[in-house]
Amino acid sequence: MSYLVLARKYRPKTFAEMVGQEHVVQALVNALTQQRLHHAYLFTGTRGVGKTTVSRILAKSLNCQGPDGQGGITATPCGVCPACTAIDAGRFPDYTELDAASNRGVDEVQGLLEQAVYKPVQGRFKVFMIDEVHMLTNTAFNAMLKTLEEPPEYLKFVLATTDPQKVPVTVLSRCLQFNLRPMAPETVLAHLQQVLSLEGLAAEPQALRLLARAARGSMRDALSLADQAIAFGGGRLEESAVRQMLGSADRSQALALVDALARGDGQAVVQTCEALRVHGLSAASTLEEMSAVLQRMAVLQAVPQEAAQADPADPDAAELARLAAAMPADETQLLYSICLHGRAELGLAPDEYAGLVMVLLRLLAFKPTGSAPPAAPPPAAEAEKKSPEPPAPEALTAAAPIPAASGPQPPSVPSPSPLPPPPSPALRLPVRTPEDLAAARTRSAAQEPEVPVDVAPAPTIAVPVRAAPEPGARTQPRATHEGGTLVPTPEGDLWHDTVQQLVAAGAVSALTRELALQSQLIGRDGGHWQIRVERESLNQPVARERLRAALEAAGHARQLTVEVGNVTDSPARRNAHAAEQRQRRAEEIVQEDPYVQQLVREFGARIVPGSIRPA
Repeated sequence: MSYLVLARKYRPKTFAEMVGQEHVVQALVNALTQQRLHHAYLFTGTRGVGKTTVSRILAKSLNCQGPDGQGGITATPCGVCPACTAIDAGRFPDYTELDAASNRGVDEVQGLLEQAVYKPVQGRFKVFMIDEVHMLTNTAFNAMLKTLEEPPEYLKFVLATTDPQKVPVTVLSRCLQFNLRPMAPETVLAHLQQVLSLEGLAAEPQALRLLARAARGSMRDALSLADQAIAFGGGRLEESAVRQMLGSADRSQALALVDALARGDGQAVVQTCEALRVHGLSAASTLEEMSAVLQRMAVLQAVPQEAAQADPADPDAAELARLAAAMPADETQLLYSICLHGRAELGLAPDEYAGLVMVLLRLLAFKPTGSAPPAAPPPAAEAEKKSPEPPAPEALTAAAPIPAASGPQPPSVPSPSPLPPPPSPALRLPVRTPEDLAAARTRSAAQEPEVPVDVAPAPTIAVPVRAAPEPGARTQPRATHEGGTLVPTPEGDLWHDTVQQLVAAGAVSALTRELALQSQLIGRDGGHWQIRVERESLNQPVARERLRAALEAAGHARQLTVEVGNVTDSPARRNAHAAEQRQRRAEEIVQEDPYVQQLVREFGARIVPGSIRPA
């Protein structure tokens, strides 16, 4: 007789034998007992948690005939009637399992649905079980929607999937959905002990703990690993053999690494990692084992009374309690995070053991060596430079009565009339014309006398006032946004006016317009004009000819010579200078407005830089 693997030999045959899925079992048992049966069920969950098993048990419950052949729908199938035995053997004609991973097309689904028109041959219900249903194509899903929504009374659908997000909502809405959860390591451990006792095999508790953790919540994986461990150990389940099979680090080595990190002993860390390399143990499993140790340490640090409730059979409980007291809680959290993220970094390292050493030494690099002395407060002048925000309104109010350090004290300022609070500390106000400003000054002078206000107590608020240039005054050379210096010349006045007329009339465009704007008129000899440009790229024959033709058409010059050299007075620089003047004038109008100044003094308002735009 051939050997039957543990996962198949001990597959549950009834709901009572299922472990770890009590919430699903209870719902199905109650539904079967009360005869409240849905026509479609969807079981979701990771691999090896019992989706196919619960489907077969449900099919037996629906078709069980009892030992005497007189049974009905039951939550406890007998397991001995022809229907139960045939379903367990996989040859019941009214129970059909379709693997959607390999039969995902519309033809396979239509072939299955063609059987739905026939009544059961032997059983009470036809049961169609579609495994990995999310692998079906959209056309296949659409083909089964109508039958899935209104099947014959003798037909039941059971769908199973590991990825319910890929199942269309039109299918989900037609099914009763149950989520089978990954099983806890304690549940897997208890079931392994029961199975091995039935097999008559002795096993070390730590070996079973390793298998339970390695199963990752899958009972089938746990039983398969147990089969492998039995073969590896020659019929015995010993911790050392299981660790060697899994390539996992010993718990004592994980505890030794945590202890070395708690003491800040880098040499011990490197030596332990070298021992792991020699024995060929997995670096990823080492970090996983350390994460489990650190998690238990963090629990003991946060809830000390947990130490009294530790499992007496756990030989590491005393060492864990000692390490939890030796390592600060913040370092425990930091090392736990480093171990979790370090597992993803091992694949990027040239060697996984070198990556393991770097991950563990990272804690020593971040380990605090002592508290740093508090930084001295900056001087008042430096603090003023570094503080971009104005003080709060209450700070301004408190600072107003503080006398200045030296000099005559200003007379008291009468309390101004109350103003409504501004919408926000950052104001965006419309630009006022000079006429509005003059009227506002007249009203302000009539209401309260002009009194000089010393703003020394609030140095962060400054309202600069610049005098406006007189009309017609010659502007001195100054830098512009164009990156050069503007030196106005008489020829520049004529050239600026001429170019502005050509641009406004659309006589020049593209490269020709740039040549005109960036050039300087340096001489005129009747109908021959000479201009200078700084960039050789603008001195193109086509652009020169088009500019000459535009000047001739406007009645200015018949000949044009272009040279390359230094430019100090071009239309572009004049336009930039004029724009800067308009911007500064607009800012001065807003800053000199009495209403704005009153908002600044009383509410700590400020003007957002760059928010003022001239009309």
